[in-house]
Amino acid sequence: MEPIRFASIIVTYRCNAKCHMCNTWQYPTSPQEEITPALLEKLPHIASINVTGGEPFLRQDLDEILTVLERKAKRIVISTNGFWTDRILDVARRHPRVGVRVSLEGLPKANDELRGIPNGFDRAIRTITGLSQLGLRDIGFGITLSDRNTKDLMELYSLAKMMNVEFATAAVHNSFYFHKMDNHFNNPQAATEQLDLLIEQLLASRRIKDWFRAYFNHGLKNYIEGKPRLLPCRMGHNAFFLDPMGRVLPCNVVDRSMGNLHQSTFEEIWTSAKAQEIRKEVCNCGHNCWMMGSVSEAMKTNLRVPMKWVLGRKLRGRRSCACSTGSPTAC
Repeated sequence: MEPIRFASIIVTYRCNAKCHMCNTWQYPTSPQEEITPALLEKLPHIASINVTGGEPFLRQDLDEILTVLERKAKRIVISTNGFWTDRILDVARRHPRVGVRVSLEGLPKANDELRGIPNGFDRAIRTITGLSQLGLRDIGFGITLSDRNTKDLMELYSLAKMMNVEFATAAVHNSFYFHKMDNHFNNPQAATEQLDLLIEQLLASRRIKDWFRAYFNHGLKNYIEGKPRLLPCRMGHNAFFLDPMGRVLPCNVVDRSMGNLHQSTFEEIWTSAKAQEIRKEVCNCGHNCWMMGSVSEAMKTNLRVPMKWVLGRKLRGRRSCACSTGSPTAC
């Protein structure tokens, strides 16, 4: 069996946002049925964990959850809409090595419209600023691209650079997790043209990490265009999702439970015949989704593929520069 490199822990389906691209908020879990810190003690060692929801900061025991998970993982990142600034900063003070990613769907008008949170942009920026003032090292925000916010992509990227925080991208997907099957792009070309601009900016960066982010966005562009996935998916093999009721799922698109932590140990679930059956289904999955949680591990596993793409684009850029100036040293 492969080592487990990534897990997404969905601690709640409760959410204060009413997002246009996600209806999870219409199907909240009750606090009584949600996984507890004690149940999370069953988890194995995992390289990287994303804590998500719903809105994770609606959990009153998030501090205890993180205390358990910090013993299980080298890296933990919480995804949040950033609305509960004081609550988020309090948790960050007690868990300074935990990363935070705040969802921003564009500049104020687009963000507040798409997230359904009045003054949501203002709250999110205050949260990011507060985390920076605390000295938290792993901070960032990200956008989920749709027809409504494509034109705000490069402005948000510039804002992230000015604030010296990380910038993540995604695109609208359909799945049981989002309770959405009608997400789509009416104008995919507008999105892919903006992604081309972002890719060029990332490739021009001096940070190697940005070069590989350029490859991720190349794959995101490929997904929006409806083309086959660039890398094989290993969800359910070296990564999994845990839902608020304790079900171990391969991902947030394939709604098939390998087992429940309330009833079995993680090892029993992970090595079961049912898990093996679901892994075969994942290998034949036709969704072609391209989300950072699964793709980042696929990129590490197939490092030569993104590396070859990056080197090719960098070399092509240098040749283009030399041709336009007449001197390679001008680049």
